[in-house]
Amino acid sequence: MAQQFAKTMIVKAGAADVFNLWSNFENFPHFMKNLKSVRKVDDRVSEWTLSGPLGASVNWTAEMTRFEENKRIGWNTKANDGTVTTSGQVTFNALPQGETEVTVLMRVQPPAGKAGELVAQLLANPEKMLEEDLRNFKAFAEGMYDRTSRG
Repeated sequence: MAQQFAKTMIVKAGAADVFNLWSNFENFPHFMKNLKSVRKVDDRVSEWTLSGPLGASVNWTAEMTRFEENKRIGWNTKANDGTVTTSGQVTFNALPQGETEVTVLMRVQPPAGKAGELVAQLLANPEKMLEEDLRNFKAFAEGMYDRTSRG
């Protein structure tokens, strides 16, 4: 059964800086707890690997469906081995005093069968995972922003 949810976080950094960090998907393992790697295939496609229990991994390919610089990124998983299906978008809203509101809207559809059981274990509470990942992203982005602003 598909799950849909949205989470918002305020990051103390400018929208362009926050967007640039997020749009480089290879940064994601720095702030996503269970993500092993993201490899950019081309301008629109990336391959993702999530760490699972007992050394298992879950892999999928994602395609960027929307790219509005400093504003919005949308994605869908591409046809794969049926491991995981996600879609969604993240928006970046510039706020006063150099802050950015980051909102993630996401839909997750776990597969059936053994692969589904593994994904269900990994994504037992995807909404909570997203919230934690956004908190980690906030710390990552604010840390990057602080380093660059100190010169």
